[in-house]
Amino acid sequence: MAASPSTPALALVEDALSAYRALAELGEQVEDEWQYVNDLLEAWSADLLAVAAADERPVDVATHTAIDLLVEEVGLIADPHRAIDWLSTFPQVVRFALESRP
Repeated sequence: MAASPSTPALALVEDALSAYRALAELGEQVEDEWQYVNDLLEAWSADLLAVAAADERPVDVATHTAIDLLVEEVGLIADPHRAIDWLSTFPQVVRFALESRP
């Protein structure tokens, strides 16, 4: 899944995906959800990398800050069930931030 960042958006997404993988690792602690967690991780990681790779616009300060704050927020999650909830939310917020920038 790793891509070689060639645009600012790709570098930012790579950083966000590190936090996303940590969420997935936490969610994997719920034994019955292992497959679901890994399906989400695979699908959303590929999606975010594709979105970032297709967009050569520079990342503005507001977008960078928004994604940094999102990464910080999910870093506070300690409950595996809450992590699973965020596995669907996190990538959609990252995607929205990337696609909404000027």
